Amino acid sequence: MDEKQLAGCIDHTLLSPTAISNDIKKLCDEAKSYGFYSVSINQRWIALAAELLHGSAVKVGVVVSLPFGTDSTKAKVDAARDAIFAGADEIDMVADLAAIIEADNHYLARQFRQVLKVCRSMRPAVVLKVIIEAAALTEQQKRFACEIADRCKVDFVKTSTGFHPAGGATIEDIKLIKQSAPHCKVKAAGGIKTSQQAIEMLAAGADRIGTSSSVQIIEQFRAGQSQ
Repeated sequence: MDEKQLAGCIDHTLLSPTAISNDIKKLCDEAKSYGFYSVSINQRWIALAAELLHGSAVKVGVVVSLPFGTDSTKAKVDAARDAIFAGADEIDMVADLAAIIEADNHYLARQFRQVLKVCRSMRPAVVLKVIIEAAALTEQQKRFACEIADRCKVDFVKTSTGFHPAGGATIEDIKLIKQSAPHCKVKAAGGIKTSQQAIEMLAAGADRIGTSSSVQIIEQFRAGQSQ
C-alpha cells in the first residue's frame, strides 16, 4: 500500500461540539492536501464543507444521531434528508442500540430501510453507513446487527462512534463484521491513531478508516517509508 492508497481510505473526522468554522476550514484544506476520501463532520457544518470542497474529489460525510443513536426513526430519516439536501454525500448513522440488545428485528430493520430509502432516492445515491458500537455489544448482538444490515443492503457497517467508553475498533470486530455482513463494506473507527493501526485494520478487511488522527497517520507513514 502506498501513501495515496492509504489516504484514499480515510474519512478525515472532526466531531467535537466545540469545533468552529476555522476548524472546519482547516479540516477541508487538509483533506484536499493529503487526498483523504472524505471529511466526516456534524450537520452544523455541511453547507460550509460542501462549499469548501466543491470541485475537489473529497466527499462530505455527515453523522446522524451521534453519539447515542436513540433518536426516533422519523428523526433519523428527517436528519438524513436534511443533510443530503445541504450537501452531504455520505451518511454515518448510529444504530439503535436498544433494538440490537433486545434483538428487535422489526424495529432495527425498519429504521435501516427507512433511512436507506432516502439515501437511495437521490441521484447519485448517497452512501449509508450504520454504526453498531461494537465494543459495547456481545458477539451475538454484533452478529444480529450485522445480519440485519446485510439483509437491508446498507453500504457499510461501521464499528464505533469513537465516543463510547467501551472502546473503538478492533481487528476481531472487523473480521466478525466481514463474516456476518458479507455484502456490506466495513468502516473501522474509534481509537485509530497510528499508521500501523490503520494498515492493520485495512489488512483485516476494513474498506474505510474513520479517524481524527488522519494527518498524524499519513506523516507517520511517510516517515516509515523514508527510513
